[in-house]
Formats: sequence, C-alpha cells, structure tokens
Amino acid sequence: MKDFVGRYLKIIDWYIIKKYLGTFVFTLGIFIVISVVFDVSEHLDNFLTHHATVEEIAFKYYAGFIPFYIDLLTPLIVFLAVIYFTAKMANQTEIVPILSGKASFKRFLRPYFVCATLIFIVALVGKLYIIPYTNKLKVDFENSHGFNGEQVKSMTHLKLDEQTYVSVESYEHDSKTGYQFTLEKFDGDKLRQKLTANSISYDSVKKSWQMKDYTVRYVNGLREKMVFNLPLKDTMLDLYPADFEVRDNVYSAMSLRDLNTNIKKEKIRGAGNLREMEYEKWRRYCYPFAAFVLTLIGVSISSRKVRGGIGLPLGIGLFLCFAYIVVDKFALVFAIKSGLPPLIAAGLPNTLFGVLGIYLLYKAPK
Repeated sequence: MKDFVGRYLKIIDWYIIKKYLGTFVFTLGIFIVISVVFDVSEHLDNFLTHHATVEEIAFKYYAGFIPFYIDLLTPLIVFLAVIYFTAKMANQTEIVPILSGKASFKRFLRPYFVCATLIFIVALVGKLYIIPYTNKLKVDFENSHGFNGEQVKSMTHLKLDEQTYVSVESYEHDSKTGYQFTLEKFDGDKLRQKLTANSISYDSVKKSWQMKDYTVRYVNGLREKMVFNLPLKDTMLDLYPADFEVRDNVYSAMSLRDLNTNIKKEKIRGAGNLREMEYEKWRRYCYPFAAFVLTLIGVSISSRKVRGGIGLPLGIGLFLCFAYIVVDKFALVFAIKSGLPPLIAAGLPNTLFGVLGIYLLYKAPK
C-alpha cells in the first residue's frame, strides 16, 4: 500500500493535500462555531421556556445540529477552501513551476481529486447512515420545544389500500384527535361501505383509533342499510398521527430504509408527498458528488495568477456559491411543481455546475 501511494503521490501532491484538507477543516470549524453561537442566541428563549436541560441541549439538539450543518456546508466549504489556497498558491507563483516542469494540468489535479474522493466517501456514508439518525435527534427536540410551531393538515384525504379511503376535515395535534372522519370501502368502482364519525382519537398505548358515536352506511346495489350512533369502537388502521402533521424536516430524519418504506406506502395512498420523499432519497446520493464538481470549478478559476491577489477569485467563488445554493433550493420546487422527475431534479445542480466546471477546465491555464 505504501509503495502504491508513493508511486502516485509525490512530495508536491502531499503538499497540496495538506493545504486542501487543512484549509477545509479549519474553515468548516470556523463556520460551525459561528453557526452554533448564532443559533444559541436565536433559540435561547425556546430553551428557557421549555426548561431544556444542558444535557438535552448538548446531546440531543446540538448532537443533531452540528452534523446537519457539517453536511449542509461541506460542498460550499470545499469550494471556498479550494479557491482560497489555490489562489494563494497562484499569487505566490507556486503553480507556474509545477506546470512548467512538464506536469500536465490533469496531473496537477490529482491531489485535489484525492481529497475530493475522501470527502465524497465520508459525506456519502454520513448522508445515508449517520445524518438521518442525528437529524432525528434534532427534529424531535425542535418539535417538542416549539421551534417550528404547530402545522396541521386540513381536509386530509388518504388511500389506505386498494379498497379503503379515509378523510379528516381537521386534526388536533395535542389530543391526537381528528374531526369529521370518513372511511369509505369500495369494490372496484362501487361504494360498499361508508363510515362517518364526528371524531376519531389515537390511543398510543393500544396503537389503535377510537371512534365515538359513529354511523355506518352499507350499500348493496339499490339496497342500503344505515346503522346510527354506534358506541365506542377500537379499530386498527394503517394510519398514524404523523400522517396529519406537516413538518418540513420530517423526511430528512428518516433512515433510508424508512424512507423507502414510506415511498412505497405513499404510492398507494397518493397523498401528494411522494415527490418530496423521492427527492430526499435521490438527493442523499447526489449531494456528495458536489465535492468533485466544486473542486473542479474552484481549481479552474483560481489557478491563474491575477492582479489584486486572491480577492477576485474569492469574489467569483462567493457568487458561484450563491448560484449553487439557489439552484439547489429550486430543484425541489422543480420536482414538485413542474413535474420534473425527482432523480433529475436532485442531480440538476451538480449537472449544471459540472458542465460549467468542464468549460472552466478547458479555459484554465495549462
């Protein structure tokens, strides 16, 4: 292994790798510290109002907050770090001797992509297996301490299976009670049974729903039978309180296995959240590739020595960071509103900026 590494990575490669990873880790650490300081000042009232302990804040909220922002900021910090230390090398005339010594620009890129590969592997493993767990810690703490307020669906319509449909006019989160509940069972396209209840409550111990004073209408062709004001009834339905709650961060807290399970369930129910879940799934695979794309762009625009030092490359880098964030945010909108397939939407930012990176690489000094 040592001989293999020594064959492909020379002294100058290790020099660039140390600069790349050192600048990346230092910059990421600075951004995380600043994020934590601002977040503490912003949510101090929530901590005090809900009497959160120091242990809960440290090992639940910030144990999820810090990995979340490391994952979120990693591609952008990669970009800024590459631009900063490469522009500094170019300004100090360190790149010219490398390219003048019969080393091609592709060979010059080798240590950059070695670092990008390491970051990609860590980011991918974290995105698939670690971040969902830490996000759940953060999301559970936020939802239980009033960070997001309470958002509840109204007029919810769900398909439980091929024959069963339910609807709830409104839902109260604290009591886990839905009002104006309707359950309909079909045989093909023919209605066979319709159950209505003024309210339906979830029993978290029995894991079942309780209906009070409900009415059932049986339909058999032209014959109908109505049964009124039936007593209390426990019923098992493939329906949970979370199906009535609106949380912007709920899908990021699902494991990949849970996400796939919910995608299959959503395809049956058709409740309108399928594209969001599919986008979240594919984004977990696509987002880490930004390490390669942004590294390529960063090296291409900062490897040329320019007047004014590193100010111009950093300025261009900040502009491109902003553009990448805008495209990444709009990708979800494209997937939901414009009918763009979630896989294509998730890969859209890296595709567009990958094309830009190839163009900039072609124009880079050789």
